[in-house]
Amino acid sequence: MIYFDNAATGGYKPKKSIEAAIYAMNNLRANAGRSGHKLSIEAEKIIYSARKTLCDFFGADDPSKIIFTHNCTAALNAAIFGKFKDGDHVITTVTEHNSVLRPLYELKRRNTIELTIVEPKTDRIMFEDIMPHIKKNTAGVIVNAVSNVTGQKNDFEEIGKKLYGSNICFIVDGAQAAGHVPINISKQNIDVLCVAGHKGLLSVQGVGALILGKDVNLSPTVFGGTGIDTFNENMPADYPERLEAGTLNLPSINSLLWGIKHLQSEINKISYSMLCMTENIIKSLKNIEFLKVFSNSNESGIISFSHDYYSSQELSGILNDRYDIAVRGGFHCAPLMHKFLKTDKDGLVRVSLSVNNNKKEISSLIYALNEISKI
Repeated sequence: MIYFDNAATGGYKPKKSIEAAIYAMNNLRANAGRSGHKLSIEAEKIIYSARKTLCDFFGADDPSKIIFTHNCTAALNAAIFGKFKDGDHVITTVTEHNSVLRPLYELKRRNTIELTIVEPKTDRIMFEDIMPHIKKNTAGVIVNAVSNVTGQKNDFEEIGKKLYGSNICFIVDGAQAAGHVPINISKQNIDVLCVAGHKGLLSVQGVGALILGKDVNLSPTVFGGTGIDTFNENMPADYPERLEAGTLNLPSINSLLWGIKHLQSEINKISYSMLCMTENIIKSLKNIEFLKVFSNSNESGIISFSHDYYSSQELSGILNDRYDIAVRGGFHCAPLMHKFLKTDKDGLVRVSLSVNNNKKEISSLIYALNEISKI
């Protein structure tokens, strides 16, 4: 099958990322940080190495504030429920994924927070869209770095710059950006960054990360064993244990470690390749009758489009059944973005690339869409 659903889960994993997960499963059947034997100690060394590698890769200050979760959704939930309290006002945007929206809706239902959702005045979220809504009790701004619907990059660098020095916590959903777009939380003034391992960071499924700036503290939302401070009735005060209750997913963390190592030397090449491929595909799609393209060229490899006569689910089904091409149709867990784009009836077909997609596969996609539009 030709796989163009990398924004959901990356289809390409470097060989060392896969081998790292297998090595941990075969050789390290131990619980890191819970025992003093050599298997547990080796597991703990791998986890610390992963923390340090992510810390350096994303420009963080302290490896202990790299918190492992089981995906980006869990990281966002930990950030949102761990940060905001009664009376806080939070600003977010129509471009967000349900991993941001649903936790915020839940806090609003509980009468914990006031919530403002802003629309972009241009093709991306800018600080000018955020600024008019800031109030005395505004405690947080949450923005995705890259839309998972269109691949459009929001101006999160400028937002971070303008919020710097305020008491407003700037949280960035990096699910679609990490591994494609350079992110440095210190230089870009990001307080909390949430990322997925299994997309652009090239790991197997089962791991995400919550990356905290040096002055950010969160309350725990999951409680349990940590291997330290056992007689304390509360979660430990120290990070990462404060936010990491229970057993970590060592195979996936080891895979993430080697995914990041691969990216350290390849990210510029990957970003440029994505930019060129999306540009070429978009040019071809605009020449196909009945298609409307909603994406511009981007480093995250995302291109979304609609068809005049087929719903997104119908068109993606045809590509799957007749041409053995995997894309995603529907609403991509981003309901407000589809309402904003006026695609909330039929959704969009999303083609999402990885660096190992090639010209032959792209030609097959364009051929199939041309043929479908002539039926």
